[in-house]
Amino acid sequence: MGTSVQKKPDSLPLPQLRQAVQPSIADQVFKVLHDRILSLELPPETKISEAEVSAKMGVSRQPVREAFRRLANLGFLQIRPQSGTTVSLISEEAVLRARFIRLALELQTCRTACTAISEDGLRALSSLIEQQKEAIAENNRNRFHALDDAFHREICVQSGVEYAWDVISENKGHMDRVRMLTLDTSSQKFALNEHIAILDAITARAPDAAADAIDKHLSRILIQIEKIKAENHNWFTDLRP
Repeated sequence: MGTSVQKKPDSLPLPQLRQAVQPSIADQVFKVLHDRILSLELPPETKISEAEVSAKMGVSRQPVREAFRRLANLGFLQIRPQSGTTVSLISEEAVLRARFIRLALELQTCRTACTAISEDGLRALSSLIEQQKEAIAENNRNRFHALDDAFHREICVQSGVEYAWDVISENKGHMDRVRMLTLDTSSQKFALNEHIAILDAITARAPDAAADAIDKHLSRILIQIEKIKAENHNWFTDLRP
């Protein structure tokens, strides 16, 4: 008897999906609220409701509900069915956890940059340093904050590990709220000088010096946080006695 051979289907039995060009409404709502919470425009304990957000943004409540759920999962909203939704207090534990993840990744990224970065990459980082100087001169805190992130992201990009920044971005939000509490002119100048030290070490192709520079830069929050908590104790949770 001959062997029976099964016929392969002419095509995979899968439906064709329509590619979304624009972010979904829920994604847009999430980004707006996420940015406002991290910038402290919506400070801790701010009451926020699906109905109000829906009305002000001109969208239905379903995408708002989805955005709320995502923000709650990240630890930025507290949803209490009986008493409403509020912006979460700043968790010291979450800040330190975010710093640990960020430092672990950026230590290796800076080491990688010392061998992988091109001259064009070094020029891109130098340009961001100059823009940070302009932001300080303008006393533009939000611009400096954005350029600070851009500098760290660019190191990842120029090192060929942009995916590392994706992970960092997903985890650094709790640090960002603390950073916004400290981002006065003096703090911006400290950060600028630390960025210059990081760039100098990468330019010199000195991985140990680059790792030391990024460690010092990301560890300053450990010194700052005690003062910040004392000045803004109503905004923090899991405080030490």
